[in-house]
Amino acid sequence: MTDLEIAIRTILTSIGEPNPDREGLKGTPNRMIKSWQEIFGGYNQNPNKILSKQFNEESDNYDEMVILKNIEFFSTCEHHFLPFFGEVHIGYIPDKKIVGVSKLARLVDVFARRLQIQERMTSQIGVSIKENLEPIGTAVIINAQHFCITSRGIKKENSRMLTSFLDGAFRQTETRNEFLSMIKMESRK
Repeated sequence: MTDLEIAIRTILTSIGEPNPDREGLKGTPNRMIKSWQEIFGGYNQNPNKILSKQFNEESDNYDEMVILKNIEFFSTCEHHFLPFFGEVHIGYIPDKKIVGVSKLARLVDVFARRLQIQERMTSQIGVSIKENLEPIGTAVIINAQHFCITSRGIKKENSRMLTSFLDGAFRQTETRNEFLSMIKMESRK
């Protein structure tokens, strides 16, 4: 038995489980380890590598907004080790460099699949785009529901947290408003 399997058995007994060897729990430590490898797989990924496959669009002079919205994600709150999940909306205005649309979704997963706080995750996504693509502007908005507030403590089941990263041209009111209009910040139920 590995140290991690022993630690998980200790957790099971610490939460009140009288028999961590019962049939339903025999494989639980190993199953938890396997699931954590997937859930926290973002630690093993490099955001710069994901954004390194770029297309140079200098000849076409494409300088309008590129938006990928409603990118679903789930993450784990580092404060309570509980899930939070929602949608990420990304926009950028290219200055020569663009990436395939799947790269933006993969970038979200790199940061979501770590112990996280939403504020940091929003910034990490925005900074990665800014540093790798060097766009005229970058915008990231995350709209998420947190189990740490819905299932425990204050128990506000319909609460959603919004965070944003706005840089470059997106700090200008007109550009920011165009972005917000295009993603139509409506609550999804």
